[in-house]
Amino acid sequence: MGTDADRALRGLLGRQCGVVSRRQASACGLAAYDLERLVRRRELVRVVPGVFVDHTGELTWEQRAWAGCVAVGRGALAGRSALRAAIGAGWRHHRESAPIHLVVDQQRRCAAPVGYRLERRRGIESLVRWNASPPRLRVEQAALDLASLEPDPLRMVGLLADLCQTRHTTAQRLLDAARERVRLPRRARIEQLLADLADGTCSTLEHGYLVQVERAHGLPTGARQLAGTSTLGNVRRDVDYDPLPLRVELDGRLFHDTAEQRDRDLDRDLDSAVEGRLSIRLGWGQVFTRPCHTAERVVRLLRGAGWMGEPVPCGPACVLGTVAA
Repeated sequence: MGTDADRALRGLLGRQCGVVSRRQASACGLAAYDLERLVRRRELVRVVPGVFVDHTGELTWEQRAWAGCVAVGRGALAGRSALRAAIGAGWRHHRESAPIHLVVDQQRRCAAPVGYRLERRRGIESLVRWNASPPRLRVEQAALDLASLEPDPLRMVGLLADLCQTRHTTAQRLLDAARERVRLPRRARIEQLLADLADGTCSTLEHGYLVQVERAHGLPTGARQLAGTSTLGNVRRDVDYDPLPLRVELDGRLFHDTAEQRDRDLDRDLDSAVEGRLSIRLGWGQVFTRPCHTAERVVRLLRGAGWMGEPVPCGPACVLGTVAA
């Protein structure tokens, strides 16, 4: 194998996490017998048909992803695989052992290796980050694909809210991308959710409070994620009904992560009391299991704080209808 070919191959392996396809090796200047010699020496090992890696151990997720992309030619990661590549390991909406999802141009004729899923799409050139490692659909496009396939509203909220919290995108960028899509299943639900996230709801629980407690019962709209200070530094209040002296904190944890976190929550509530503002803390049961009862009690607190508005029962059986006007 010539020096130039060797240098080109090593450079390519370095850029692709140690993965190379037969076609790429040929483009580097390797003859078929050069490649076979490297395989006999175990300097390259076949991982899928026509694709090799430069070691004999178990593949990392990134190497599996690269192997899929080069196995189908000009391919890119799609769906959860694209988001896993962008966000990194540990993202709770992805399993490392799951099949890797790929996308190619609609005109390509290729088959996915075992352990991969392949979709064809028209006009992917502008939708893919080809210079990423590995190439992948842009975060916004991959996220909208997943959201449009999710029939469960809560799972859709969780996916998009969690994604925004990773700071790899924003609700506004997702909303802009959604509006540019010609076809988007569940468009109305997705765009409404993203508009709510852009206005400050940051989690499934916060969005549930907005939709099922506040909006469904005609409560005033509180300010979301309002910045403030406390004895522990800068904080953000989940829902603040300023100028009414009432705050709502949405606690989505089934238990406190640490004694320190519990201590911080208590300090936040104490600071609210010092400021003359009542701070209440709600969880999953109050928001999703008993939203009407929660709304009824929040109405009583709002009225006690000076709210003069009229709540609206969400239906004939809503307990809010028993609240005296």
